[in-house]
Amino acid sequence: MLKSLYAGVSGLQSHQIAMDVESNNIANVNTTGFKYSRANFSDLLAQTKSIATAPQGDLGGKNAVQVGLGSTVASMTTIYSQGSIQNSDKNTDVAIQGDGFFIVSPDAGKSYKYTRAGDFKFDAGGNFVDNNGFIVQGWVRDTTTGKVDATAPIESINIPPGLTTPASATSEVVLKANLNAGIYVDNYSPAYEVASSGVFPAVATGATDSNGNSITSGDMGVMFNDVGEAFSLQEGQGIWASFQNAVVTGGGAVTGGLGADAAETIDLTLDDGSTHTINYTLKAGNTSVQNASIIVKAINAGTATTGVTAAADAAGILTLENTNSNPSASHNIHITAFGANSNLALTPVTPLVGANETAFKYTYNATGSTTAVGADKEFKTIADLRHALEIQARDVDLDGTTEDNNVSVAINDQGKFEVSNPGGSAGADYNINLSITALRVGTTENIRFTRNLEALNSVIASGGTGKAFSQSFNAATHSSSIDLFDSLGSKHTLRMEFRKVSVDTTTGSTWDMNISVPPPAEIGGTVIPSEKTGSIRFNNDGSLATFNPPNVSFTGNNGSSPEQQVNFNFGTSSLFDGMTSFDSTSSTSGISQDGFTGGDLVGIRIDQSGTIVGSFSNGRSFGLAQVGMAKFTNNEGLSTEGGSVYVQTANSGDPIIGSAATSGRGFIQSSALEASNVDLSRSLTQLIIIQRGYQANGKTITTSDQLLQTLIGLKN
Repeated sequence: MLKSLYAGVSGLQSHQIAMDVESNNIANVNTTGFKYSRANFSDLLAQTKSIATAPQGDLGGKNAVQVGLGSTVASMTTIYSQGSIQNSDKNTDVAIQGDGFFIVSPDAGKSYKYTRAGDFKFDAGGNFVDNNGFIVQGWVRDTTTGKVDATAPIESINIPPGLTTPASATSEVVLKANLNAGIYVDNYSPAYEVASSGVFPAVATGATDSNGNSITSGDMGVMFNDVGEAFSLQEGQGIWASFQNAVVTGGGAVTGGLGADAAETIDLTLDDGSTHTINYTLKAGNTSVQNASIIVKAINAGTATTGVTAAADAAGILTLENTNSNPSASHNIHITAFGANSNLALTPVTPLVGANETAFKYTYNATGSTTAVGADKEFKTIADLRHALEIQARDVDLDGTTEDNNVSVAINDQGKFEVSNPGGSAGADYNINLSITALRVGTTENIRFTRNLEALNSVIASGGTGKAFSQSFNAATHSSSIDLFDSLGSKHTLRMEFRKVSVDTTTGSTWDMNISVPPPAEIGGTVIPSEKTGSIRFNNDGSLATFNPPNVSFTGNNGSSPEQQVNFNFGTSSLFDGMTSFDSTSSTSGISQDGFTGGDLVGIRIDQSGTIVGSFSNGRSFGLAQVGMAKFTNNEGLSTEGGSVYVQTANSGDPIIGSAATSGRGFIQSSALEASNVDLSRSLTQLIIIQRGYQANGKTITTSDQLLQTLIGLKN
């Protein structure tokens, strides 16, 4: 009888503990980061009346006869399910989404406690603390490296009030841009060439500017006209150029008064090597003037083919002339045979020696082989072509060694050829009749290139002020600028200009690169202190091949540290992660540098990794500290100490400390708190169950009492 009394008492006690647990859960329904608990019941050791027996013969086995002695609370289980995340307006509130605990310390890191309640704040000393005043543990930015090392031991997070950051000199510039590889460009600038050295023939190759810097005028094969259309010059394409007409005259009058008609011919060899024969018949009885007229008529009938016109004077003396202006005809006078009765000894008009050839052929040579002297010239760059044209204009006696006059062929600041005829030389001045025509012999005409130079065609009197101009020649260009910082935090604009200079069908394209800063700043190791030249080359798939220089030495000349090394990061060779050269508009898609001026802390935020990011008045933001997180093998083994903190026990395992969102630790959400995971509807239902269980155990005691009363009553 007493067993049932004690069983009832144990049931009351167990349900009272369960009531205490559930009441605590309900009390903490709004406690930040709270995890509810559960009381786990188990039965007590039963009293055995008889043991179980096995079957024997015809008699079956019997089960044991046992009487239970009640219940007890064997354990308490804390349920670490995720609580809902509630947004807040406080940027130092943090919530954990997933497993893990914040680490706090009441004694500067000598001991640790753990919490899910992320209601943190900065105290007056800059300590990052919870509501208990415990300092949050993590990693603080190393002032030497400027990094937050999450592999180092954790420490108390402290961000001093009024924190300032000193200026940091730029050490790297990162540029991602595309340089247009197409035949139509939007970004271009005039081509240029430095002035000649004054030595004849003018020195163009390797020429330098007034400060001694080498200047490359660029490959004409990759240049563009004034609307951004590429010339796309191919090997052997070019022009004919003539500064004056080809003129020859007969040394005597054509024979007149012949006894019989004389059938004769003139053979003109054209520039393509073919021969054009002109037939005519001198008439018996005609005067010299009359027979000269017959020759003139015959020659002029073939002008469309030969380009040669003829005229006769009052004495019957012939003059043949070629203006070199007909691209479909010969550009010079090449008479290989003349009728015997024409009585002509061919003589060029002075001062030209060999003046029957005054149109010279200029052809593009992509390999860089150039010829400036002679009738057949080759060029690659605009400097080559300008140089060769000036030699032709000045060297009228074709000796290749002496300047005979002061004709000037220059490239102006608009990228145009500029021809002037100032005169002033002794006996070698002449009136220029400039004629540029298409080259069609052995090649196809490059229409855009020819049209650009045909604008030069004009007459310029010797000693006059008139000038002839071509259309502009342009190079594809692009520029990018960014402010870099010296050690004092002063800004200096770094400008990077790119100019397309050549194309190789096998290896790709090359662009010149000019790097400059405004004075008084300097880029070390250059003749012009504020500039440095280099180049960048691309593969034929548009990826970056190489660039030079990889870095520059910068000096601000304002009291900042001299010889500041600035590295350039234009991408990885043979990849497309930086500079590229595709057939698309030249543009800068990204440019950055790592320097900054000094600034004061004006705000903070916390990211998903728990990094406390500081925003400074200089516009920079970087990590000041990172909140550490701990993960346990057995969360349920932790012991609560109140104040929403837990401590490690023998059954929780050691904490595995690291940063958020790594190795199974949850990520951190800022401006949010984790709510209690207590389900109020479940807890209220559980209260009913506990109440009924308690009442039932009470009935067990009262019923047992009534039985005892009956037993005692038997005595009477």
